[in-house]
Amino acid sequence: MDYKFTIIVPVYNEEDNLERLEAELLNYLTSSIVSTKILIVNDGSTDGSQALIENICQKHSNFNYILFAKNQGLSTALKAGFDIATTELVGYIDADLQTTPKDFNLLLEHIKDYDLVTGVRQNRKDSFIKNVSSSIANRIRRLFTHDGMDDTGCPLKVIKAEYAKRIPMFKGLHRFLPAMILLQNGTVKQIPVQHFPRIAGTSKFGLRKRLISPLIDCFAYLWMNRKKINYNIKKKSF
Repeated sequence: MDYKFTIIVPVYNEEDNLERLEAELLNYLTSSIVSTKILIVNDGSTDGSQALIENICQKHSNFNYILFAKNQGLSTALKAGFDIATTELVGYIDADLQTTPKDFNLLLEHIKDYDLVTGVRQNRKDSFIKNVSSSIANRIRRLFTHDGMDDTGCPLKVIKAEYAKRIPMFKGLHRFLPAMILLQNGTVKQIPVQHFPRIAGTSKFGLRKRLISPLIDCFAYLWMNRKKINYNIKKKSF
């Protein structure tokens, strides 16, 4: 099959969620508005995730995986997915399923006119501390990037692969994906999506990673903004 869309699913110690993840993704694949395949990126899990991932991929030809030798972090997992994907569109969802793959269709409806479409979580089902820290982090990021995004931490995005592959990812930059598309003179849009409580497993991001790290990363973004390079080729001989 000629696939158009790759959904990247970073996994780190999510064995209790993988059976449900398989079912939800399989259900979505029957209703996706474009031909879709799945790439699971095992970010060095130390639980039983890898055995379950291999079993899933053996059963379904449109599921594939890569396994890191050790834990590298979410940004690295996304970069690996962007680098490996061969489809014209790439997407991203967390394995905890606090967002639903069904909402990818809401984003895909707009991707023709934009280079990145991201979800905005409605009626968030997280703890008070998590919601407040996320809100503060988003305000800090908007102050630095002026990207106009309300919820860049939403783990539901669709990006044109040509833009995703040019993002100079480093640790923490997953929070700046819309801003990094804007650095390429691309266009972005946000769409409301559903949000659900985490049913199994534990969050991999504490308060420091939600507040201190994003502030530090903002300075990295400012440096990149000053040093960015964009060009358009007018003519070529080959």
